[in-house]
Amino acid sequence: MKEITTKEEEVMRHFWAAGSLFVKQIVEMYKDPKPHFNTISTYVRSLEEKGYLDHEALGTTFRYFPVISEEEYKKGNLGNVINKYFNSSYLNVVSSFIREDKISVDEVRKLLDEVEKHSK
Repeated sequence: MKEITTKEEEVMRHFWAAGSLFVKQIVEMYKDPKPHFNTISTYVRSLEEKGYLDHEALGTTFRYFPVISEEEYKKGNLGNVINKYFNSSYLNVVSSFIREDKISVDEVRKLLDEVEKHSK
């Protein structure tokens, strides 16, 4: 999955919330000062090129729709972060969280108990 920018992700959140949209509708969803139509259109075309969106032609305009769900994006994005920053190791992620006091050893034990219970 190709990485997207923060602004592209912001645009994708509109699609995940609403489904199919015209660029004009996305612009209207923003608070003032609204981004320019061409700016949003550029993000949408980039998202389409990266495989996140597709479109259907309606007369002389396009209605865009997501082809990747938010859940698929989250899973792919998490995998990218783990590959990039944790040497592709989920163990390194958990170890890092423990070292930085983001998760306690007791919480890890609970998690292991749940995993063991579900795997039986």
